[in-house]
Amino acid sequence: MNFKEDSFMLTLAIIVVAFVIAQATFFLVRAIKRAKVLGIKKTTIKNTLISSGLFTIAPAIGIVATVLTLSAGLGYVLPWIRLTVIGNISYEVTAATNAIEAYGLSGGIANPIADKEVFGTVAWVMTLGSIMPLVLVPFVLKTVQKKIGKTVSKNSKWSSVMSAAAFIGLIAAFVARAIAGKGEADIIGDGAGVLSVAALLFSIVLMLIFQKIATMKDWKWLDSFAMPFSMIGAMALVMMLAQVLPESIAFLEWRG
Repeated sequence: MNFKEDSFMLTLAIIVVAFVIAQATFFLVRAIKRAKVLGIKKTTIKNTLISSGLFTIAPAIGIVATVLTLSAGLGYVLPWIRLTVIGNISYEVTAATNAIEAYGLSGGIANPIADKEVFGTVAWVMTLGSIMPLVLVPFVLKTVQKKIGKTVSKNSKWSSVMSAAAFIGLIAAFVARAIAGKGEADIIGDGAGVLSVAALLFSIVLMLIFQKIATMKDWKWLDSFAMPFSMIGAMALVMMLAQVLPESIAFLEWRG
């Protein structure tokens, strides 16, 4: 049996998922009880629960896309465990790829991992990297917030500048990877090429379209779904493009 999806891994996944669900249920019940004590109307509580539930659908779509991305090399169970707790596609893929490459293996998570030692190392790297923020936040966040607050109080424009700089830096990393990211010469699809640029352009265009529709129709709910819809739409269009274009063009990579 495949060790990545054997009974041990499945049992571990069920335990983790059950714990997360139990924790969420515990705080949900306490929040409802507290709301009733504060005299908040039942209709307000109900509407809050419904709107919160709907807004979890958007990030859930992104999480499913991340699980599918990681499943090629890690199977479905480990990504399921990881993303049930904490994580995102930019961190998980980078951590897994770096751990694999440390063993001198090429292709990253595009190739199935058959070595238990490599698989275990990937799991530890992904997990320990995500644990650190949870450990640091209780001790460091208040100090960081105070320093940022002092900076912002002196010049309110700094808040917008720092937020914009962080966001632009994150986006620039993904754009650069699609345009000039270097892959292995013998691995198709891991370097910058026609399909990576097409995915970038499709996602940008779809994002602009969804935002325009949300503004024109005053569909505020679409703002939360615009990004996951753009991701999935871009992936679908790229797969269609790969089938339509000649193979010599579709899989052309200038940084492969």
